[in-house]
Amino acid sequence: MTAHDERDLVRQIEGHLLLVAAREEGRTAAVRLSSRLGWLTDSQREDVEQQFETAYLALARLSWHRTAERAQELRQAYESRYRALRRRLLACSVLACAVLAAAALLVVSAAV
Repeated sequence: MTAHDERDLVRQIEGHLLLVAAREEGRTAAVRLSSRLGWLTDSQREDVEQQFETAYLALARLSWHRTAERAQELRQAYESRYRALRRRLLACSVLACAVLAAAALLVVSAAV
């Protein structure tokens, strides 16, 4: 198994655990909601809980998707900024080397 395969496996496990946790949170919230509705029959209560859990999970997925999109946007912005800073640093380094070389030539030519 390569390092890339291992990272993919870890991501899949993390995603599965996140999904399981979200489903459990949805179930808990659904039960809490349906317990306040004492007039529901058992089948109605189960239906409300199922629909609530489904809606909760859909909202969680939407939130995760938006978070992932924002993370990608930030990553692109930071990478762009990093490349610009790296180019600027390289330009300054080349300029500094040119100035030092010119100064060294002046010193050597003045000494001769």
